[in-house]
Amino acid sequence: MLETPDATIDPTARISPGAVIGKGSSIGPYCVIGPNVVLGEQSRLISHVALSGHTTIGDRTVIYPFASLGTPPQSVKYRGGPTRLIIGSDCEIRENVTMNTGTEDDGGVTSVGDKCTFMVGSHVGHDCKVGNQVTLANNAVLGGHVVVEDYVFMGGHSAAHQFVRIGESAMIAGVTGLGADVIPFGFAIGQRGELDGLNVVGMRRRGYSRADIHGLRQAYRALFLVRGHFKERVEAVERGFADDPVVAKVVAFIKAGGSRPLMKAGKTGQAGERSPAGES
Repeated sequence: MLETPDATIDPTARISPGAVIGKGSSIGPYCVIGPNVVLGEQSRLISHVALSGHTTIGDRTVIYPFASLGTPPQSVKYRGGPTRLIIGSDCEIRENVTMNTGTEDDGGVTSVGDKCTFMVGSHVGHDCKVGNQVTLANNAVLGGHVVVEDYVFMGGHSAAHQFVRIGESAMIAGVTGLGADVIPFGFAIGQRGELDGLNVVGMRRRGYSRADIHGLRQAYRALFLVRGHFKERVEAVERGFADDPVVAKVVAFIKAGGSRPLMKAGKTGQAGERSPAGES
């Protein structure tokens, strides 16, 4: 390894002039770093990592072999501009993960927050906005323009269609396809993705109280498990739970809307809660 005042760099690594390597970082064997890359302090590239494009990576992020970050968008609308990929601090990016820069038509930035985990083979498409403490399990993939809020967990081989929104603390079961928006704290499952209640275990892990969970269960039933026009149900829940900040997040997400429809409860989503396999 080559010891510099700021970083430890394996002699087989190729770092282009113009790249910025943060203090205390470690660049392992056969890594390739392009001229417009900024790597934060105390980050580690294990080996065989490719960083290209206009890519910025935060401090203390660890990137494993054969990850490829900052390549151009997989989009016919991309016109070759200097669009960007921004990744936060304290992330763990495992083997064969891919992330693309944005396109000119949606702000030009793909962004990932802090303390995220991307397991083997997961993918973040162009123009995605990924929040903090998000986990994508093995081979979970995001199409272009997907919004993923904080604390979301996506199971292995799950996939989100372009422009889908996934609300805070939602859990997506493995091998689930998302073609519709998932409410905050929702649990989605199935080949075409249906709500199967709430991610109660995730709420408990974040420290939500029994009262918080009970209130959200009631709101969930009022929104998805009773008859009537959905708009009227949303308005009724907004009035009836006006002092509940957890329910307010769900209502705000629904009212904000997006280009995709809102995911509704399937036949199995009657209990208002859901635990991951092996949890209770």
